Amino acid sequence: MKKITTFLIAITLLIACSKTTYNDYKFSGESKYWEAEYSYKGTERWGEKDGQRTYSNEDSYQFILKYKGSIEELSSLKKLEYSYETNRGHGKTTEEYTEPPSTRTFSSSGSSKGGAKIRVDEVIKVNVKWDDFEESFELHNDSR
Repeated sequence: MKKITTFLIAITLLIACSKTTYNDYKFSGESKYWEAEYSYKGTERWGEKDGQRTYSNEDSYQFILKYKGSIEELSSLKKLEYSYETNRGHGKTTEEYTEPPSTRTFSSSGSSKGGAKIRVDEVIKVNVKWDDFEESFELHNDSR
């Protein structure tokens, strides 16, 4: 009985000392010709091991860029370059076309463990260059 009581106390202490936070943010914004969305999901865990506080995190993101006009307007597109910048880093994609693109939507995604996390009040900067045109705009958290 004493072992069961000790075990239950240890489990209770571990549960009381551990905390998990889930972050699920969606940032969006647009310019005259483009709109974008950055979806972020992260998990942060605080705990205790061998008398020391512990912390870990993991996350994933998806960036979606969409041309607001018709696909026909992109028929002469030769080069598309888009980038975004967050507090944790940046992403950049360049696509060159010998044939017209078959979509108005372009995306990238990724994940990490132990990296910097996206803040709820983050402002994500987006830049789009297509042939001789260029636009910049910001994405803001929709849930704020």
